[in-house]
Amino acid sequence: MSNKSIEQITINKILAGHLISAEDKVATEEPLGIQLAYSSANGRLLKQIAVTMRTPGHDEELAAGFLFTEGVIHNPLAIDHIKQVTADDNQVLVTLKENIFPDLSNAVRNFYSTSSCGICGKASIEAIRTVSPYGAEPDQFCIQASVFYPLQKELKKHQLIFEDTGGIHACALFDLTGNLMMMREDVGRHNALDKLIGTAVLNDQLPLTNCILLLSGRASFELVQKAVMAGIKIIAAVGAPSSLAVDMAKESGVTLIGFLRDDRFNIYAGAQRIVVP
Repeated sequence: MSNKSIEQITINKILAGHLISAEDKVATEEPLGIQLAYSSANGRLLKQIAVTMRTPGHDEELAAGFLFTEGVIHNPLAIDHIKQVTADDNQVLVTLKENIFPDLSNAVRNFYSTSSCGICGKASIEAIRTVSPYGAEPDQFCIQASVFYPLQKELKKHQLIFEDTGGIHACALFDLTGNLMMMREDVGRHNALDKLIGTAVLNDQLPLTNCILLLSGRASFELVQKAVMAGIKIIAAVGAPSSLAVDMAKESGVTLIGFLRDDRFNIYAGAQRIVVP
């Protein structure tokens, strides 16, 4: 994560009835503009696709994950290269390969995402239901319930920005035996997941079928939708799922777990994959 991800500020603090001055650390939140260069019937075009409020760091992965999970590109190999725009750390340019035509039908809203809600302002609810290229891939694996018990503690050990600030979301990928594969943090829960999936996009690791996705907070519809886009079949959240997230998980054949705490959790969808001795 970038060294710009944490900002140190001076605050006023009440302690035992006294007002004192103290130093504190907060998670950085800055806008990131995502530009897209692509082929069209009228030649090469350059367009601003999105502005999202994020924590600086892994910006290229964030851009790649965003374009893929929002259905703007359907093939990870569509990306030619990604670079930070010169002299502006808050702009990233994604260049697609020649004769690759992005699907901008979901970009009607001229994407603007806040750190709390990645789908605010979507043109319609139908535009949210992006079709996954991996949704129909079959699987027959099962996982012992005990594999999930240590996952939250393992995630917390690697949440360095959360440890300093207490104000940031995280998501992580584990293999089916519970080994941590990668983790990302961001002030926006949807950004953290896009950074995670974007890393897989750029490293040609999709689909993420044989992985467990762990969310540090609640499971919203958008997070489940993004996970489905990457082929993820098992999602565990420390917090609660929303009703629409549960519906999406059931429709997509995803195992959805909520309220993961040590040796207990709730299964909201896909219970057939969880084995209890």
